[in-house]
Amino acid sequence: MELTSIYLIFNMGGPELILVGLAVLLFFGGKKLPELMKGLGKGIKEFKEAQKDVTDQITKGLEDDTNTK
Repeated sequence: MELTSIYLIFNMGGPELILVGLAVLLFFGGKKLPELMKGLGKGIKEFKEAQKDVTDQITKGLEDDTNTK
């Protein structure tokens, strides 16, 4: 996801993202932050894999429909 997409979805720009990052840092502390980011990265990776699987299944289904007609 591009930064412009994040801006459009959440209506947040650079300063707002920095404030959110600082709030997360203050809330969770510096020691817990890498662990949180690792979990976030894994979650994003799993989401993208699931999204790709669904897209592939839809594409395959459309190809099968056009080949059977």
